[in-house]
Amino acid sequence: MNLEDLQPIITSHLFPLLDEKLIELLDSLTQSDWDRRALPKWTVRDIAAHLLDSNVRRLSIGRDGYWGVPFQGSSVEELNVFLNQLNHEWVQACRRLSPPLLVKLLRETGQQLSEYMQSLDPMGEAILAVSWAGEEQSVAWFDIAREYTEKWHHQQQIRDAVGQPGVLTPALYAPVVATFMRALPHTYRHADAENRTVIQFHVTGESGGLWALVRDDSGWKLKTGRASNPACEVIIPGEIAWKLFTKGLTQEAARRVIQGTGDAGLIEPVFTATAIVG
Repeated sequence: MNLEDLQPIITSHLFPLLDEKLIELLDSLTQSDWDRRALPKWTVRDIAAHLLDSNVRRLSIGRDGYWGVPFQGSSVEELNVFLNQLNHEWVQACRRLSPPLLVKLLRETGQQLSEYMQSLDPMGEAILAVSWAGEEQSVAWFDIAREYTEKWHHQQQIRDAVGQPGVLTPALYAPVVATFMRALPHTYRHADAENRTVIQFHVTGESGGLWALVRDDSGWKLKTGRASNPACEVIIPGEIAWKLFTKGLTQEAARRVIQGTGDAGLIEPVFTATAIVG
């Protein structure tokens, strides 16, 4: 096998560029664009408000050490309920804000968040663990990359809703794909297989690549590269990879576009892959 260990995904330097593209996009929207449905329960305005919430919440917790309403539960399910309630309350309140004021607040808080993220030691201890990867403690670069994927995929949802070109360039999208793939060991945690079993994943396109899950005594480990004689191979079209990991595809839709060969039982878990909370 020609497999290599995973390397850190450094994204803090990308926050300013991603925010610049967001502000340019929002500044170009008409009133009807702001009211377009982007998700089943959210409009473009609601997603923009959620992005503002992400900025101020991370600044409050990380930079200022203020947690606000702390999470009191212990399970991932309880965390999902808690965050969904916070998100709902914030979005409802922000429907009182005008688009120009929302853009102004996003610009100002986005700049502050970019500065904060770039001030962190990427190899230090993260304040927030990446729960969708099954971690109870994470390295800072992973938490930062997780936050980057949040900002990226919500901007992409807005772009899809208003018919604007996406942020699917390799420089901006490849780190998203690489970060989302880190969800696979946790996704496959209940998939039983003999030691040294390998599952090959191929995300197509310039922003994609090759990854492999390898089974050992402690579970599944993610590697990069091409494996020899994998038990199965999963091919994910690059343009929809982000939707797979952010609940943007139903399992039925995912089965229509994701190709799999080999052991069908080991292919099945990929259709439940999730790299978001809530």
